[in-house]
Amino acid sequence: MAQDGAAGTQINMSGLLEMTGQAIAPAAASLEAARSALRDLVSEGGRVTSRGVERHQSASHGVAWLATYVEALRQLHAWAQRLDEAGRFSEMEALILQIGFGEYLAQIAGGIAMNQTEIFRLSELGLDASELHEGAAGALVRSGNSQEARTRLAELMVERAAEITPGATGLDDELEMIRAQFRRYALERIEPQAHDWHLKDELIPMEIIDELAEMGVFGLTIPEELGGLGLSKAAMCVVSEELSRGYIGVGSLGTRSEIAAELILCGGTEAQKTAWLPKIAAAEILPTAVFTEPNTGSDLGALRTRAVRDGEDWRVTGNKTWITHASRAHVMTLLARTDPESTDHRGLSMFLAEKMPGTDADPFPTEGMTGGEIEVLGYRGMKEFELGFDNFRVAGDNLLGGEEGKGFKQLMETFESARIQTAARAIGVAQSALDVSLQYALDRKQFGQSLIHFPRVSNKLAMMAVEIMIARQLTYFSAWEKDNGHRCDLEAGMAKLLGARVAWAAADNGLQIHGGNGFALEYRISRILCDARILNIFEGAAEIQAQVIARRLLA
Repeated sequence: MAQDGAAGTQINMSGLLEMTGQAIAPAAASLEAARSALRDLVSEGGRVTSRGVERHQSASHGVAWLATYVEALRQLHAWAQRLDEAGRFSEMEALILQIGFGEYLAQIAGGIAMNQTEIFRLSELGLDASELHEGAAGALVRSGNSQEARTRLAELMVERAAEITPGATGLDDELEMIRAQFRRYALERIEPQAHDWHLKDELIPMEIIDELAEMGVFGLTIPEELGGLGLSKAAMCVVSEELSRGYIGVGSLGTRSEIAAELILCGGTEAQKTAWLPKIAAAEILPTAVFTEPNTGSDLGALRTRAVRDGEDWRVTGNKTWITHASRAHVMTLLARTDPESTDHRGLSMFLAEKMPGTDADPFPTEGMTGGEIEVLGYRGMKEFELGFDNFRVAGDNLLGGEEGKGFKQLMETFESARIQTAARAIGVAQSALDVSLQYALDRKQFGQSLIHFPRVSNKLAMMAVEIMIARQLTYFSAWEKDNGHRCDLEAGMAKLLGARVAWAAADNGLQIHGGNGFALEYRISRILCDARILNIFEGAAEIQAQVIARRLLA
């Protein structure tokens, strides 16, 4: 670590670990003070109220971001400790730790950017940041994220460019072998074609889906006795990350299978598990998630699509929107209202609604179902659709769990995994932005030297690497919590919230490094920017995600 107030980059690695460990306490104290102040602000009669949280939404969401930063710093420090114990904590990892702590502590003290125009400051809650300017935290705030540190990190990124990630991830050898396998596949089969798929707005070829099925992508976390590989959520993160690094559309192919499998594993009958999961794992059937409606957005409790009994079967009528990969799918995890008297989530049920895959000429051939494509900026490899159902038949045996009124609860049980997987996809997109931007900064010459030699270019690249590692460690921690049977909706939400912002920042800064060329469709960074933008919206928009985190913090 540089001397307090100095501008060098000589690092005493053991001293740095001690400093970052000490700096967590004042950050956590700031969070506890902010949580207490927020609770007072949003309470009436000593109880937290929804009206209070809504009225003070900016402060509530700011505390959610503050909690995300504190947990991110904890996990970054834990990552560094693991590497140090394994003898793998080198200069690059030390710089990532130093810069990450310096930057995030400085933001906690001075203002956290929830987005480009909304900054949360502790002063909004009547608090100051004096503790963060003292001791180890103060030293890191003042000199952790120095120009020299960022420049040196960029130099090391060039020296170690052949490595799969900038800095050791801290994962075990088995997971790193999985990463290497899928990185090779992405380099050979995805990256050479992805930009063309995007520009032509084409579906990802079925041969790619078949190859991914052979590699076990669609059954990663499905138990072996049900046809899957029985791997961990951490393995799912690694696979999602590396496939999304190649192209987010490919990385997201497994998302629909993950959601469907999780729904069936958590809420299905034994007969449904036996019937559906082996086919999903083998990609014999492709699922899609059919939840959102045109006028409800994130308010799933207000869904209007209805399912009524027709003998032993059901008939579904209503409209859905933003349905990914809908034409090719064989089965829809379909959320519909089975209690016509209900007005909230308690009247919703989940169905495994079978349909025929479509063709270009007839995308929705199943009786009682129509659909139209929604043209989008990015995330194009599977296509988005609006769907209409008119007396659409669903077999009686395909009511998930065989019980009505459980649909919303069943869906909530999948959100941890879905958000962890989305955070991993975000890391992959961010890493892709760093990949192409680092190469461009090396290749592009201006004023007689490569762009990377200009500090404001190397700064951007260094901060991409730092924030990607921060988001990566928070995501892995969420996955480990899930793998160990711990409730992790809070951590998964934080990982998704931060990962989405990191992906957008990386893509935006990457395009800036490309200059005018970045605005040209022929350059991959233009696609990555479009792909990154969706991450702050789907699987819970950033505002909804912050709201959920805030409510958990206040519970």
